[in-house]
Amino acid sequence: MVTAIEHTRPTQTHLDSGRLPQQRTGPLAGVRIADFCWMGVGAVATRLLADFGAEVIKIEARDRLDMPRRLPIYKNELRSYGDEDPNPDPNKGGLFNNYSRNKLGITVNMKTERGQQLVRQLIAASSVVTENFAPGVMEKWGLTYDDLREINPEIIFARMSGFGHSGPHHRFKSYGPVIQAVCGLSFISGLPDREPSGWGLSYMDNQAAYYNSVALLMAIVQRNATGKGQEIDVSAVEAGINLIGPDLLDVSVNKATTRRPGYPNGNRLNNPQAAPHGVYPAAGEDKWLAIAVFDDADWSRFVTALGNPAWASSPEFANQSSRFAHQDQLDEHISRWSAGRPAHESMELLQTAGVAAGAVRNSQDLTESDPQIDLRGTFFELDHPVIGMAKFEGSPMQFSRTVQDNWRSAPLLGEDNRYVFGDILGLGADEIATLTAEGVI
Repeated sequence: MVTAIEHTRPTQTHLDSGRLPQQRTGPLAGVRIADFCWMGVGAVATRLLADFGAEVIKIEARDRLDMPRRLPIYKNELRSYGDEDPNPDPNKGGLFNNYSRNKLGITVNMKTERGQQLVRQLIAASSVVTENFAPGVMEKWGLTYDDLREINPEIIFARMSGFGHSGPHHRFKSYGPVIQAVCGLSFISGLPDREPSGWGLSYMDNQAAYYNSVALLMAIVQRNATGKGQEIDVSAVEAGINLIGPDLLDVSVNKATTRRPGYPNGNRLNNPQAAPHGVYPAAGEDKWLAIAVFDDADWSRFVTALGNPAWASSPEFANQSSRFAHQDQLDEHISRWSAGRPAHESMELLQTAGVAAGAVRNSQDLTESDPQIDLRGTFFELDHPVIGMAKFEGSPMQFSRTVQDNWRSAPLLGEDNRYVFGDILGLGADEIATLTAEGVI
């Protein structure tokens, strides 16, 4: 997530100020990645490695911008994907800047033979190659695992796709919402007696990315031990299936049907039978409060916190099993109570009484007013020559020794061509200038 973006044009001072490639620090320092990834399933995976010292070199096409570069986020306004940007700039895309911090960036025209030669030189000088293109793109360029091993025998080749690179569906194209549907997540989501809802967010793009990160780290550890690289093939569909284990178990063992009258059951919980258990309206526009009551002791504390309202003594609510059986009536009473109070006020009241409750946070809450998130340093700021100072989410873990190496915000389009093609690949300044003029880089 990127917030508080202001548009400014880069100046030479900006570009020279702390943005030149530098010696990386961290446990992955010394690992160089030729990175073809663009969307979240791959780009978030390589970002995690970049955060902790890997030299990730993002390879882009100059004439066909990656989608994340085309999806800017503006301060104080939201634009739909189809809206025209009145001030187009490939360096201010919100998704790209979020996915690409701590990375280097180069542009190469892979439609040219010279461009493909340069990429092969870069692969020879790297230890990992990553990609999450549609099926067949790397094959079209002659960059299969066998091809890469001829260039660099110890190479690790990580392929990150929707369906994997084998089987009858391996050529299908996909995005996060497609993956969520195919793996079963959308089918088990939603409100009772309603159609599947899924998510507006490409949840599985980001979730599968962490499987990709772990796979890359394991392959690097294995190569450190054996000197041998390998090919990694992660299927986002299979990553999603890993998240629906309880539902699969219920169907296979209890012969249950996932979608049946009353199911999916939204925010309600059957095992154990919790009631009330849900998200309730709070005072204000689109404000909500989550409450979970698991047993009679919880219920007693809950009712006391509410001031022992008369409805709480109804026979339907006398014990946990009865409350579970009459959740619709129970939810109506609680909603009337919660709707007249600020969510945080109700949360503090119930938590003080020992009842599990939490105000539902939106993005503004998380980035500006949540004391726990602030104390943990979950979000941090980086300056960027085009979007200015922006806030980014960090990594959700802390180490006693290891520090996330946030050395630079996302690269401008082709910003590191001179360093990569010159310092790493050994091309002279004149040749780089010629290749740039010819549109090769």
